[in-house]
Amino acid sequence: MTRTPVVAGNWKMNPPTREEAIALAHAVAAAADEVQSMTTVICPPTAWLDAVSRSLAGRHVAVGAQTMHYEDRGAFTGETSPLMLAGLATFVILGHSERRQYEGETDEAVGRKVASAVAHRLRPIAAIGERAEERRAGATASVIDRQLRAAIGHLDRLAGSGLVIAYEPVWAIGTGDAASAEDAQDVCAQIRGILRETDAKAADEIPIQYGGSVTAENAAELFAQPDIDGALVGGASLKPDDFSAILRAAAGA
Repeated sequence: MTRTPVVAGNWKMNPPTREEAIALAHAVAAAADEVQSMTTVICPPTAWLDAVSRSLAGRHVAVGAQTMHYEDRGAFTGETSPLMLAGLATFVILGHSERRQYEGETDEAVGRKVASAVAHRLRPIAAIGERAEERRAGATASVIDRQLRAAIGHLDRLAGSGLVIAYEPVWAIGTGDAASAEDAQDVCAQIRGILRETDAKAADEIPIQYGGSVTAENAAELFAQPDIDGALVGGASLKPDDFSAILRAAAGA
């Protein structure tokens, strides 16, 4: 089954000014205009969501948030609710390893966030992946199984949910040491298999991204794999030329 590739740029805590954020968004939009056969997403910091979203009106770029709370409102200092993202974002990254590591996000919390996003008609990009020590211990498959089942565990169904899964091996993020295309495919095939157990038809419609030191040089080989349908890009998404090359590689696949 043909799936529409989804390439998302996670800007993390960059850039530092509103003007730089808008300029970067426009540079990405110029590249995305040339590859409309796929879905391009940029995920700026929460502070720049409104400005970036407004500046991209009518362009072929979707905007995503980097996280959100699963509650609609309440005493959650510093958090953003799904209601606050209405009109600003169509995607939201959930369960990124940096949120798990630095903010203590648990598998259970990620599952609740995914279900909340779907309920509020946001497309969740659910990030899962093993740490270096888990990889060395041969635990990759069990970690992926646990995190994925938790991420989708609160969904009534997968079909029509807009779900995207991002496989991001933690040991590859920001290190320049990407997983080989073969290793990434093996894990993405495992992910597809678990999704198929839940909903056989929907499993073949859900994009699975690879993330972790994706570059213009390795993108084409990664996207050539049958179960890799795009990427969640970190550092390269802040460099318009590099991100444009990744978009072209996805479109070519």
